[in-house]
Amino acid sequence: MAEVMAPTPVPTTDIDANTAQTADEIRTVFHDVNNFNVKHPLMNTWSLWFTKPPTGKGDNWNDLLKEVVSFDSVEEFWGVYNNITACSDLAIKSDYHLFKKGVRPEWEDPQNKRGGKWSYQFKNKGSTPINDLWLHSQLAAVGETLEEDGDNEVMGVVINVRKGFYRVGLWTRSVGKGQSKDAILKIGSRFKQVLQLPASEQLEFSGHTDAAHSGSTRAKATHVV
Repeated sequence: MAEVMAPTPVPTTDIDANTAQTADEIRTVFHDVNNFNVKHPLMNTWSLWFTKPPTGKGDNWNDLLKEVVSFDSVEEFWGVYNNITACSDLAIKSDYHLFKKGVRPEWEDPQNKRGGKWSYQFKNKGSTPINDLWLHSQLAAVGETLEEDGDNEVMGVVINVRKGFYRVGLWTRSVGKGQSKDAILKIGSRFKQVLQLPASEQLEFSGHTDAAHSGSTRAKATHVV
């Protein structure tokens, strides 16, 4: 599993008074031509998508959903994260989707259509540290810490910005029937920890097929942790 940590600032004036180093002797990564462009690869390539708010004029979903950028290293992730709008500053009815490259954040995508999602609504928007929770969700996804090696269940994570709540979700390849049930439940338990939910709160899972038939917010939960 890849560990994605926040970058540690490199000191530029770390001078030991006892050795009386001069400014010319200070060395940082920027002075090292061999390590300047070294990247720490992720296990998968990921794509960030954005859904802009509808105009209310019969917008087509495909016109609202746009792929923004793809990346496959720790450094590129932080480069993207530090240069996009924080989710707390997005317009109402906006969404961010962070999915494995080649997977569209849509129910109809062949890799999603038999799957489902864990999701939770944070209804008290003013007191919810949503930027931190969304960051932790992304780090857990790209760092491959939500599932066991070989599970290949996690497709991506989503945040929906709405007038009365934030909704954070995690999409999986299957709905947790048969042999995949344990994997789906384990992913849900880990995602609940990432979202810092107390034991008294329930994180619910529903299948995309059920959501398509009954509406994403009214689909019956098939798993709960």
